[in-house]
Amino acid sequence: MKDHPVMMNGAESVVRSLHDAGVDVCFANPGTSEMQFVDALDRTKLMRCVLGLFEGVVTGAADGYARMAGKPAVTLLHLAPGFANAAANLHNARKARVPMVNLVGDHALRHQHYDAPLSADVEGACAPFSDWVRSGKDAGSFAADAMEALRIARGKPGRIATLIAPADIGWDAGGVMAAELPSDGSVALDAQALDRAVAALERGAGTVMIVGDGVLEDVGALALLQGIADKTGAKILAPTSNRRMERGQGRFPVAKIPYPINDAIASLAPFSHAILIDAKPPVAFFAYPGKPSMLLPEDCEMVTLAGLDGDGPLAIAALADRVGASAAQAPNVAMPDRPAAGAITMQNIAAAIARALPEDAIVVDEAVSWGGALYAAGDAARPNSWLSLTGGSIGIGIPLSAGAAIAQPDRPVITLQADGSAMYTLQGLWTQAREGSNVTTIILANQAYEILKGELHNVGAQPGEDALSMLNLDRPALDFVSIAKGMGVPGRRIEDVRDLIQAIEDAAKEPGPFLIEALL
Repeated sequence: MKDHPVMMNGAESVVRSLHDAGVDVCFANPGTSEMQFVDALDRTKLMRCVLGLFEGVVTGAADGYARMAGKPAVTLLHLAPGFANAAANLHNARKARVPMVNLVGDHALRHQHYDAPLSADVEGACAPFSDWVRSGKDAGSFAADAMEALRIARGKPGRIATLIAPADIGWDAGGVMAAELPSDGSVALDAQALDRAVAALERGAGTVMIVGDGVLEDVGALALLQGIADKTGAKILAPTSNRRMERGQGRFPVAKIPYPINDAIASLAPFSHAILIDAKPPVAFFAYPGKPSMLLPEDCEMVTLAGLDGDGPLAIAALADRVGASAAQAPNVAMPDRPAAGAITMQNIAAAIARALPEDAIVVDEAVSWGGALYAAGDAARPNSWLSLTGGSIGIGIPLSAGAAIAQPDRPVITLQADGSAMYTLQGLWTQAREGSNVTTIILANQAYEILKGELHNVGAQPGEDALSMLNLDRPALDFVSIAKGMGVPGRRIEDVRDLIQAIEDAAKEPGPFLIEALL
């Protein structure tokens, strides 16, 4: 362990211990009960401190950082109400199975009996959105609690660990450094599951391999997976939402299970056997009248070759060895033709995005109703990392981009952002400007919660004017270019698809953030 001051308070012992264990970024929206951490971060200068103007920006950015850095950041949040603001994007992070450590301030222990205005059940607020919750008890054991939180977060799969920090154990003297703890690794491959998977592959085209998480992030695993498919005739699908996919030319395209319920059922209907690797059995996002919740056919036999706590690439290697498959040659995917000048439509936007994406871009996809039309762009474009909304809680795109840019500052970030969900966490633009991040935010402006209009029909409703008015964003129309300017981000409004290509290319080349409002 490195040399440290003999005398320190609880907050400093936590900051120093986390840093020694490799945590070097803190996303924060602190309040009074966290001032001792603000002071410790300032005095030690051990972490990069990134301010979010809303707690949902903080947790969304920590999610994006973890997806691209492969390690956790720490967040600094304020009491139960602040955690409540953070919870929606923590839900997304938990569904993405990323590692994250939250420090949530609480009233001093001696003050908790008096029902002060901000008093609430902090542990109760944190529990539904965390995999592990603990309240600190004293300055001397505070850093040890933080190391346990970090151990949990780094386990397989990644987890959300929340440590509640009463103010007095942060400012009290007697902080003691704590050493890093080993995290739980992947569970061993089940030999019987491997046998069953090999048997399933004998059904050829009647078998689907559904792969997620670590497999989709590993270009080599995807090449070997395609080799298995070529050898056996099995099909490959990814879940509807994925934390990160390595895509683009020279890599293997993987189709997703569609979001719309009828399309999802139809895509899985041909299969009598399913092999799950780093993925769970696919389920519908919602229940609908007369529709099943489980998307695979009722008589489909499922084999979990590697669960969420397993090693997907290792399982694929073992499967390839058993069936005698080798890595496939990446297909040649042609760049689509440059669209003709004209309005931006679902028919031309994928080609426009594919042509405009720069080399090695990080794409954050919260396109929502336009997501299906845009997905093809990731395969035709230059090599890219594609991050999507994992938990269905909208408002992640802009903060996810902010965190991804901090994790990978040399890579351009392109955000495909629906206009309605952008309004949840627009403050993230300010964080992008403050950090000078190379993020190009493309607002897909259809001036509606368009996806919900389809959902209204899916439940059998016959919507009238009042129902539809609750799903439109046109009274008044939102002016995203002006909003962005007010947060320090320049922008322009685009109506022509060719102008959209040029605007993305120009923005990605320039340092700092930029916003494009694409009128659809």
